[in-house]
Amino acid sequence: MKRGLNQYTIKSFDNSIKDISLGKREVAMYLSKFDTIDSDNDMIVKGAFEKSIRERGPGSDSNRNIAFLRYHDWQHQIGKFLTLEEDNNGLFAVAKLSTSTKGEDALRDYEEGIIKEHSIGFQYMTDSVKWIEENGKGYYRIDEVKLFEGSAVTFGANEFTEVLSVGKSEDKENALEKLTKEINVVTKALINGRGTDERMYNLEMKLKYLNSRLVDLATVNFATPKAEATKQINNEQGFNWDELNKLLNSKF
Repeated sequence: MKRGLNQYTIKSFDNSIKDISLGKREVAMYLSKFDTIDSDNDMIVKGAFEKSIRERGPGSDSNRNIAFLRYHDWQHQIGKFLTLEEDNNGLFAVAKLSTSTKGEDALRDYEEGIIKEHSIGFQYMTDSVKWIEENGKGYYRIDEVKLFEGSAVTFGANEFTEVLSVGKSEDKENALEKLTKEINVVTKALINGRGTDERMYNLEMKLKYLNSRLVDLATVNFATPKAEATKQINNEQGFNWDELNKLLNSKF
């Protein structure tokens, strides 16, 4: 069975920028490519994003539209999608950058070539992942995903996944500690429940993402006192991760 089916998953796509209009503050891009086996042994096919676009894309009636972020950070929205559509190549998008400080920074980074790639944050749909075997080899055919957001990224990676390739236990321990602290902060904010519905939604999505990264780190082939400490902290708080995942999956 494929790992990560219930997690917030990210995939990057390099050379994804198609056009930039500085005057209009608009960027045309591909967020995903169809019919190509990627490093996760996945092949996303046309139609995989159709339901998400219909239910939460630009022009939908949803107040939980697919977000345009930086680094998959739900407190770092840099604009909004004007267009999200599937063509024969992949998931095509046009986004308009906001006039906020974060939007201005992103516009300059596009202009100067600092932002070169884009990435999607999504969840696999269990019934839409099929193992296809051909000539003694195989891949996962992805017929549908639940798309949460598209992100502008610098290197197609995030600060927590990079550490997985380093191989130094102290770096992994530091990442676990950092993740645990951030999860605790977001959890307390959610429990307090102050702010708008939009803030609560963003916090819930951020917690979903952080929890997924924690699982990624925890399942790497290593065992350290910090890993056990992380488990102990969560146990002491009495925070039920299974119930949280059920809540998030049912709401979004």
